[in-house]
Amino acid sequence: MAEQRLIVPDTSHLFAPLRAGLVALLRALEPADWDRPTVAGAWRVRDVVAHLLDAELRTIGAHRDGHMLTAGEVRSYADAMELIQRLNAEGVAFGRRLSPQLLVDLLAVTGDWMSTFVTSLDPDARAVFAVAWAGESQSTNRFDTAREYTERWHHEMQIRTALGPRGNATALLSEEFAVPLIETSVRALPHAYHESAAGDGSTLVVVIDGSSWRRTYSMRREAGEWTLRVGDTPNAGARIAGDVDVWWRLLFNALKGAEATRSFVATGAPELLAPLWGTRSVMV
Repeated sequence: MAEQRLIVPDTSHLFAPLRAGLVALLRALEPADWDRPTVAGAWRVRDVVAHLLDAELRTIGAHRDGHMLTAGEVRSYADAMELIQRLNAEGVAFGRRLSPQLLVDLLAVTGDWMSTFVTSLDPDARAVFAVAWAGESQSTNRFDTAREYTERWHHEMQIRTALGPRGNATALLSEEFAVPLIETSVRALPHAYHESAAGDGSTLVVVIDGSSWRRTYSMRREAGEWTLRVGDTPNAGARIAGDVDVWWRLLFNALKGAEATRSFVATGAPELLAPLWGTRSVMV
């Protein structure tokens, strides 16, 4: 496959079906299911649901209504992370006051609001917030909407995997839902490699396999900058391949250390592979 430019996918039409599937799943849960542990650290299923609700309300308030939180100056990535972590913790704590039925009913409502909002945006206009994990200081609505899609996708996947077979996690690994996630989240790679000492011409090939689909990307250093394109590159300095189920876990902070390196087939120059293990498509 010849290399092609990597384009941010249109994800606005996926918000409604993604949320419908989650709401249907949550309405069928047993009381004990809400306390199941997830790959999201100390958060239980109920906490992930509460976070989705809280984050969605904040997103709609800021983007749709112009309601910006006044929480002091945010001068650095560290400042932004501190603010996000505090807001997330407060939202989850408040969510524990709500019954499971209230959480699901409210999530169905905010899902409708969010779907209506993202489909109304001019995709090429400047977004309110830049996609920081991709190293951008200014982003389009198209990219910001795709980022919002990846947020909902990976939190829903945390819930589904926590529920075991009843969670039907494979529903999100279809080409329809997983490829837009991958096409968005791999854009974290050039930023993750920005401090790499690799010389110009160095190339890394990334292969991601689904049950009935495959995506291949080539990242090359040119004039001191890393560029990412769709397609393979013969004789690349390093190659890494894995199933989409391990890729989402790596990129969304659910696969670390030795477990990460054991989950992929990686060959080539170690210096071209090393930054990949720390690549994240979320702010961490």
